[in-house]
Amino acid sequence: MNTNRLLMALLVLTAPAPVLAQPAYPTIGQIIRLDTRLDKLLPKDAKIDVIASGFVWSEGPVWVKRTAPAESFLLFSDVPQNTVFRWTEKDGLSTFLKPSGYTGLGNYSEEPGSNGLTIDPKGRLIFCEHGDRRVSAMPLDGSGGKVTLADRYQGKRLNSPNDVVAHSNGSYYFTDPPYGMPKRENDTSRETDGFGVYRIGPDGAVSLVVGDLTRPNGVALSPDEKTLYVAQSDPNNPVIMAYPLQTDGSVGKGKAIFGADGLKKQDLRGGFDGLKLDRDGNIWTSGPGGVLVLSASGELLGYIKTGVATANCAWGDDGRTLYITADMYLCRVKTSARGW
Repeated sequence: MNTNRLLMALLVLTAPAPVLAQPAYPTIGQIIRLDTRLDKLLPKDAKIDVIASGFVWSEGPVWVKRTAPAESFLLFSDVPQNTVFRWTEKDGLSTFLKPSGYTGLGNYSEEPGSNGLTIDPKGRLIFCEHGDRRVSAMPLDGSGGKVTLADRYQGKRLNSPNDVVAHSNGSYYFTDPPYGMPKRENDTSRETDGFGVYRIGPDGAVSLVVGDLTRPNGVALSPDEKTLYVAQSDPNNPVIMAYPLQTDGSVGKGKAIFGADGLKKQDLRGGFDGLKLDRDGNIWTSGPGGVLVLSASGELLGYIKTGVATANCAWGDDGRTLYITADMYLCRVKTSARGW
């Protein structure tokens, strides 16, 4: 080999590996800034990327974190399609589980599949299942199938568990509105009297912790796990509630921290859906207009206006990316906040 060829070979061997650029995704909507504090949470150039589309109603995103970041992935539900989808930057979209929330026969309802998803301290995927009317758990290491965590309260079947959050002590809090129930005239399948927020204790016991909401929907815990937040989707009484957690797992008197009056000031109408908090206690809740960003005390700082009905959100990647399920879209926004 002559000198020139030898030098070229050495350059090839020592050159850094090429960095693969992320694909250019289409964007939708805009960021509405109402308070300068939002600038610390969302960069000036923040945009809403559409990373996948074509769903019937996307819901319940959750980030599955692995030791190797490249092996982490996003899971989310398409409730009408009775499917949980998987998405990664590298591989794109694939089907993770079908059926996801209804294993019976026939057309149970228009929304039979799983809705809210989360990961518990054991690393299991937790499902809110509409059609099978239960909260279930499934190991992600392939060591087994689903097991039921709760499907009844005081002997009566649940309605259609909607969203769930796992506490570090091994308990779970979930909401149970009627959205996955059959919408047939004179349907008699409903057994419970109200639409509650429930707790599954570490021992498996199911207790009612909030019984006076008309349409409890999204549910989340504060970073210190001392406060339970519940979003109500009733358009006649849209509200974000905060409840102090007691040592026995029950909740104290709730406080409305944001509601209809705050929406009216921005000419927004409708209810709230899923919500998450960042490490500083700011609240990111889907609702009228997209994803509303509230301070820890409930002040509206602005919102991520998707332009379509928006269901839920979740933190992913290094904790600074907000993934959003919005109607037929799966979106993401790169933030300056840190989820947890």
